[in-house]
Amino acid sequence: MRLSGLLGNFVTQIGILVNDVEKVSTAYAEFFGLEKPEIIVTDTEDIAQTRHNGVATQARAKLAFFDMGSLQLELIEPDHEPSTWRDYLNEHGEGPHHIAFIVEGMKEKIMLLEGKGFPLQQKGEYTGGRYAYMDTFKELKVIVELLENDKDSGEELL
Repeated sequence: MRLSGLLGNFVTQIGILVNDVEKVSTAYAEFFGLEKPEIIVTDTEDIAQTRHNGVATQARAKLAFFDMGSLQLELIEPDHEPSTWRDYLNEHGEGPHHIAFIVEGMKEKIMLLEGKGFPLQQKGEYTGGRYAYMDTFKELKVIVELLENDKDSGEELL
């Protein structure tokens, strides 16, 4: 099940689920001595085209991003619509949700991972690219997120 050639060895982001992104982002900012980032809200269904377990969903989340050098910490407060975020938070509580890798050829990477027994859990679009959460929890104890940025996008991640 060696996938290092598929995804590379560079983790670009760690996503952490929280119940209150304002409170937790303040705690992170104080702990690390960083400026508290702006809280953003994911795009609406018509733009995000979010699909969770193969079904369209109106799921949205409040996000805060901390740039920590070569790694980004993403705090995620999901709404109550069906999503990987809501399911995971309900089942596991607050804490780590995913590790993310930048990829090229999203469809191919999804198919390769599904062929290895890691089903697509959720996918969607964001300004400048797209994401996919692969269900790797049973083996890795965390979800793997694939991020693909558009070639002409100046966006680093989201």
